[in-house]
Amino acid sequence: MTLFGDPVDTAEAGRLADRIRKAVTGCASVARLAAGPVATYLPGRAVQGVAVGEGEVRIAVVAVYDRPLAEVADQVRRAARSVVPEWRIDVAIDDIEVPGRHG
Repeated sequence: MTLFGDPVDTAEAGRLADRIRKAVTGCASVARLAAGPVATYLPGRAVQGVAVGEGEVRIAVVAVYDRPLAEVADQVRRAARSVVPEWRIDVAIDDIEVPGRHG
């Protein structure tokens, strides 16, 4: 169900990915989860930005330009730990969104 690690039961991977997505997108300095190769692939859908493996999770976000990026990554890790407290959590900041600036 992921791009790394040992496989996780599909139903459990989906539940965990959804819970982690909700926790991470609640972070003030996260604009959104990143679209791209980091994802949990499930039958009929994918949870973009969250890849669940056995005992580990990878998260890719677009950060809001308001805090040092290390603080944003710590915020994301704390949010994910509320769901999977004992797992390894890797965070990638794929892009930065500057408030008030449009492409």
